[in-house]
Amino acid sequence: MSDTIQVTTLDNGLTIITERMERVETVSFGAYVSIGTRDENVENNGVSHFLEHMAFKGTERRSAARIAEEIENVGGFINAYTARETTAYYVKLLKEDLALGVDIIGDILTHSTFLDAEIERERGVILQEIGQANDTPDDIIFDHFQESAFPDQPMGRPILGTSELVSNMTRETLMNYMKEHYTTHNITIAAAGNLHHDDVIELVKKHFKDLPTHQVERSHQAHYTGGDLRTSRELDQAHLLLGFPSVSYRHPDYYNVMILSTLLGGGMSSRLFQEIRERRGLVYSVYSFASSFNDSGLFGIYAGTGEEETAELVPVVIDELKRLQNGISAEELSRARAQLKSALLMSLESTGSRCEQLARQMQVHGRPIPIEETVAKIDNVTETDILRVAAELFSGTPTFTAIGPVKNLPSLEDISARLAA
Repeated sequence: MSDTIQVTTLDNGLTIITERMERVETVSFGAYVSIGTRDENVENNGVSHFLEHMAFKGTERRSAARIAEEIENVGGFINAYTARETTAYYVKLLKEDLALGVDIIGDILTHSTFLDAEIERERGVILQEIGQANDTPDDIIFDHFQESAFPDQPMGRPILGTSELVSNMTRETLMNYMKEHYTTHNITIAAAGNLHHDDVIELVKKHFKDLPTHQVERSHQAHYTGGDLRTSRELDQAHLLLGFPSVSYRHPDYYNVMILSTLLGGGMSSRLFQEIRERRGLVYSVYSFASSFNDSGLFGIYAGTGEEETAELVPVVIDELKRLQNGISAEELSRARAQLKSALLMSLESTGSRCEQLARQMQVHGRPIPIEETVAKIDNVTETDILRVAAELFSGTPTFTAIGPVKNLPSLEDISARLAA
């Protein structure tokens, strides 16, 4: 472990990881809860996201306005997000204001009041957010993709929940969910910047002492199914997603898949961008992505195109997936490695990025991962590795989703047949 990174687990089960970055003047601090959409059920889908919103709406000591004012009075920044496996609450401040940041994050996670008036106000905000997402096809298509890949299970449900569920969510539901899941064993505290580990420990002991300490079982394993979901809308563009089952964070092929995604559709020099946008002019936007979870993953290709181009686009994408399996050049592999390594190394300059990376590493691997170890894994990826994982991924059951003018798109059966040919 680096001399600048330290890990402490308190007697109550709360884990704290910090990294000292002496050359910066700021600190980032966050509480990363190992709870997200996949831990919800069909009745409370959206509760994790609702809780995230409510965290800033007042505590026993602070009103909603006071939370914002105290942070901004010192020029700081506070925010939160909800994902499928994590809910995060974090601040970034000048180094001398760390104590205030720890105080506020601890306060909102242990003493939020959930006043009825604030719940109703925030319910309206979330309903507006759901409406906005539904009106943004290149956003909502990813929810459709997730739903089709993991149907009838928590991993496939929308992070925001549905309008009906949010409209009926009660104060009791929010409070019970928080008491049950926001425990010391389910939260990782991370901090990075110009700080001292021992100072962070003392602050966390003081401001997080009221967290519950019971153990929480994780949700059931996700089961990829795959499928087809098309929504016809009067839009200028059709938004398309083609995807396959992929690997978890811990899978030995994790970096092989990341390199595959980068060289296939990770930038302007990638195969998909060069063939589909530059040579053929079929799209404005096309890219691939690899999303990993604790026990599964998804590999996807997104493209947006006009109605006249939809019939041509999907076969061209599939042809590129098959052509890649015939071999890749040393230059392509080197470029993809360089892209991944540069993104990793550049992120080390941000206290916020480091804070989040450290928390994720502790939650997934139970230890901080040295940068040298990650770089070595990226450098060790070979052409043989790429070709093998490409053949395995693209032979999996596909998931296909589309929004917009979809009538000219090939059927899922045609897509599957072309992939298998």
